[in-house]
Amino acid sequence: MFVSGLELWQWMNQAKTEAIAYDIPLAEIDWLLQELAGLDRLALRLESFKDWPKIELKLSLSELAQLWQRRLQERVPVQYLTGVAHWRHFSLTVTPAVLIPRPETELLIDLAVEAVNSHLEAENINQKSTLLRGGEDLNFSQLRREFAKSHWVDLGTGSGAIAIGLASALTNARVYAVDCSSEALAVARLNAENLGFESRINFYQGSWWEPLAFLKGQVSGMVSNPPYIPSSTVLTLQPEVLKHEPHLALDGGFDGLDCIRHLVETAPDYLESGGVWLVEMMAGQAEAVADMLDSHGSYCDVQIFADLAGVDRFALAYRL
Repeated sequence: MFVSGLELWQWMNQAKTEAIAYDIPLAEIDWLLQELAGLDRLALRLESFKDWPKIELKLSLSELAQLWQRRLQERVPVQYLTGVAHWRHFSLTVTPAVLIPRPETELLIDLAVEAVNSHLEAENINQKSTLLRGGEDLNFSQLRREFAKSHWVDLGTGSGAIAIGLASALTNARVYAVDCSSEALAVARLNAENLGFESRINFYQGSWWEPLAFLKGQVSGMVSNPPYIPSSTVLTLQPEVLKHEPHLALDGGFDGLDCIRHLVETAPDYLESGGVWLVEMMAGQAEAVADMLDSHGSYCDVQIFADLAGVDRFALAYRL
């Protein structure tokens, strides 16, 4: 479907007026035109496409207008309208069956990598100590290869973003992605296939650790972005979230900690000694989560990390 640059420019200006009236970020119009018209940021900023004789649209101009009205009137997130969410360096397919992956969640992958490096450095120091006592040495590169051949788990995978991020960053690890929703798993599998990770990620339908009994005591790292919003707070969320994103991925029970509490209790059966426990949480939950981990008796080196906005967002611990 082709339109002239002038027609698309006229639509864009009308959309900007409507966006301001409905309190929607103007950047979302650029997002739509990047995804649906293939325009780049420079062409959008300079509005140079206005003079182009024709631009290929993935749908007709009237269909684009209808899509935009859904954004305005129904508050459908733009990611669901285009079917695409950008996360780290991936373009992920998203549908209303999965939570739209947030930028702050990207830090989970960086924290997992840092945890691996910290583990390896500690092991290398131990090996050097053993060598000094007359033991057998295992050099750092060998340690890295051995630890990389490990099992990592993404519990509540949704779109598969975290599982794909882990597979990309931990290049020799086997990743196991679990979700209770068959619709979410279909999206996650599609993303893994589209991005070339289908041979590195195993998908399982079930509740948390339930499908992974065969991995008891063998998991090197568990990463999760579980539901953590208190039930009463869910009802106050912005309409884009409340009306369109899956409540199953949002509602963490009375205090928002039901799922995190379950992961604290059950993970020790699956994590190997030194295994990583890493979750995302809501602002204000850090102290409670740290207390859970400290008092359980199966974890050590409990750490809290802030997101880019300075909000305590992530909890990390190691299995004793």
